[in-house]
Amino acid sequence: MPPRTDRLLDLVRLLSDGRLHRAEDLARRLGVSQRTIYRDMDTLIASGVPIAGERGLGYAATAAITLPPLNLSLPELEALHLGLAVVGEAGDEELKEAARTLSEKIDAVLPEDRSARGATFGFATHAFAEASRGFRHMAPIRAAIRARQKLRLHLADDPLPRRIVRPLRLDYWGRVWTVTCWDETTRSFQLLRVDLIAEVTALPQLFVDEPGRTLADYQATLG
Repeated sequence: MPPRTDRLLDLVRLLSDGRLHRAEDLARRLGVSQRTIYRDMDTLIASGVPIAGERGLGYAATAAITLPPLNLSLPELEALHLGLAVVGEAGDEELKEAARTLSEKIDAVLPEDRSARGATFGFATHAFAEASRGFRHMAPIRAAIRARQKLRLHLADDPLPRRIVRPLRLDYWGRVWTVTCWDETTRSFQLLRVDLIAEVTALPQLFVDEPGRTLADYQATLG
């Protein structure tokens, strides 16, 4: 059975010819069960992909415009979501709705493990305002990771007024970024949401790997 993300793309490609396709024919083409096709169709329709049809009759795409599959890097996907975040905060209701449905289509074809990992943190599905706030901190955090430079962070609603951290890695969870760091204030590893950071200050101190405070040490705690 092909991976679910690949299968959804294959379904969109098959349906983009505008003809009616029976579920049993699609199942045979993709080597899956009809039940799987029904579930995939429900996912695509719920994500805003313009598909007409129903079980027992067949399905056809109704979009006037379709795009070929694209391979996006994480920075490219970040830029796309930044654009959606900006449009999502605009005053034009039609554009806001278009941003919402476009984000759903993107979410529908993201790798399943990334979607699942993000969901475990309880992130809002369409947190446009939160996402746009987080992007302004990306550049200084990236620079500090490359330079191995300590940061002073202030987080919204944090009981600690300030944290001194060693930033180790940025991770993307589908619209939300997190920074893995060694927190010198609490002397523990922390996974912090970038969109909840209110203030970032680069400090003059650099850091080197020390036992118990490296990214490898953090990853070992997850095993």
